Amino acid sequence: MWHRSVESAAAEARRTANTYADAVANAWFESVAVAQRRAKRKLPKSVYGALIAGAERGVTLDDNLAAFDELGVRPITAGQPPERDMATEVMGQPMSMPVMISPTGVQAVHPDGELAVARAAAARGVVMGLSSFASKPLEAVVDANPQTFFQIYWAGDRDSMVMRMDRAKAAGAGGLIVTLDWSFVHSRDWGSPKIPQDMKPLTVLKHVPEVAMRPVWLLEWLRTGQLPGLGVPNFNALGEPDPHFFDAYGVWMGTPPATWADIAWLREQWGGPFMVKGIGRPDEARRALDAGATAISVSNHGGNNLDGAPAPIRVLPEIVDVVGDQIEIVMDGGIRRGSDVVKALALGAKAVMIGRAYLWGLAANGQAGVENVLDVLRMGIDSTMLGLGKSSIKELGPGDLVIPDGFSPPAMA
Repeated sequence: MWHRSVESAAAEARRTANTYADAVANAWFESVAVAQRRAKRKLPKSVYGALIAGAERGVTLDDNLAAFDELGVRPITAGQPPERDMATEVMGQPMSMPVMISPTGVQAVHPDGELAVARAAAARGVVMGLSSFASKPLEAVVDANPQTFFQIYWAGDRDSMVMRMDRAKAAGAGGLIVTLDWSFVHSRDWGSPKIPQDMKPLTVLKHVPEVAMRPVWLLEWLRTGQLPGLGVPNFNALGEPDPHFFDAYGVWMGTPPATWADIAWLREQWGGPFMVKGIGRPDEARRALDAGATAISVSNHGGNNLDGAPAPIRVLPEIVDVVGDQIEIVMDGGIRRGSDVVKALALGAKAVMIGRAYLWGLAANGQAGVENVLDVLRMGIDSTMLGLGKSSIKELGPGDLVIPDGFSPPAMA
């Protein structure tokens, strides 16, 4: 019965999608907002819902975007530089522009997943962050983009964490990102997406009506001869069976939270460039510095941690004031256009990380879509620098912005 239902959906997908797929194969989009709209039209509702994510009421999710809108810029009229330099370096890796790929989990939005993202990042000269919950093995991703940082959670016992780090070293990962900003909040006022526990026949049958409404997405998967996987190949040792996403997630949930002594131990075990992701307070920025971190990411996990936390761009200036001359600072959260990148750099970040923006590009058009997103951001950075009269991102500062009173929360004592 379920075979007939799947075959019927597949046939409908082919009939509906063939012409459309050919038409959009090389379709360029002019903004991340357009990429998001295309992703919403193309992806099954539950898959798109997983990308939106957020926690509880979504206050922080919304503020990550709204905060950028509150910042103005101060353009000049004449004397703009004929060329603009946006190259930078983070954790020893040179980049053509100050934008990094933030690690995100299972990328079922496209069959090529993290491999497409890695290739796009390599083509545009930016660093790739690979999640320990990614759907593609890190060895293949590093092969696609040698400038890959492997991301790890404090999950499992110390031996298993050392195993993951050793595997990343052997694969050639250029740095380690330890993510701390997650408190396992599962409630969403608009409803959480239904992520299947498995891909058994009954599960597939249950999702047929939803998937059949998105024939282009289904066709992409049918062409590969596979269904979206729910395994996480980077959580176990190389050669071992891939654990299921929820099995690995359960290990993470069951692990007592890390202390700063644990983070210092992790840094020592890794022995190379090391980023602590999830910093939102200056006192914790100091502790990351004391633990030996090379870099920190000012982040609230894209609004997926505690709802009500301020947008990273709001707390960035205070953190820069405290540790900005001692550690590399990147910012992650709410980046949708090149002017957002410029605003973050003007407030002291060395680079930014993007998450949803490139996932929408991936959903819209695979590797080309991710390259498209990176190109949109590059053009936006360049045009904003031109308008501000800056020949280099190193010239940016708070004086280039209009910052309203009360933009940032009161400084911590």
